[in-house]
Amino acid sequence: MNAPMNAPMNARTPVPASRRRFLRQGLGAVAAAPLLALPRHVWAAPQRALAFDHLHTREQIDLVYARGTDYLPDALGRLDHFLRDHYSGDVGHIDPGLHDLLHALRRVLATERPYQVISGYRSPVTNAHLKATRGGGVATRSLHMDGRAIDVRLPGVPLADLRDAALSLKAGGVGYYPREQFVHVDTGRVRRWGG
Repeated sequence: MNAPMNAPMNARTPVPASRRRFLRQGLGAVAAAPLLALPRHVWAAPQRALAFDHLHTREQIDLVYARGTDYLPDALGRLDHFLRDHYSGDVGHIDPGLHDLLHALRRVLATERPYQVISGYRSPVTNAHLKATRGGGVATRSLHMDGRAIDVRLPGVPLADLRDAALSLKAGGVGYYPREQFVHVDTGRVRRWGG
């Protein structure tokens, strides 16, 4: 199930034209009233769950992290550990709002498939090392260091559709990396880059 990071997404089943059109048109009512701007009880399911496959650690997780308006501390701790810095093993605190954003994205895209994680939390040391070795691809003050950003893809969902769905929520930053096959989402200010 864990595809290599550079696996082409084009090999996936194409999304019907009607769904692509729906996404391009701003996801209907969602564009008029972004889900995350609404009170939680309006958009949240009775329980919120996430599933991930980590492409670097080869670990998998599938759990309920919130019920109603209550986050489940044990589940949040498990997600913090799962999304740890895979270079150093350092565990950071992941913003529960990031989990809610990912949950909302799966609902908008009508899928229960697990996200494939490229990068979650990053320690400042790891971030500085990546900045030095990868140049412009890593922000000096990355929200990954605050547990407010994640780089993912979603099997069965074309990368551009994942980007468009994230943009439609207007809930933070969205970076599009088609060559590397991932979308960056964060809970920072609303902005976009990479197409």
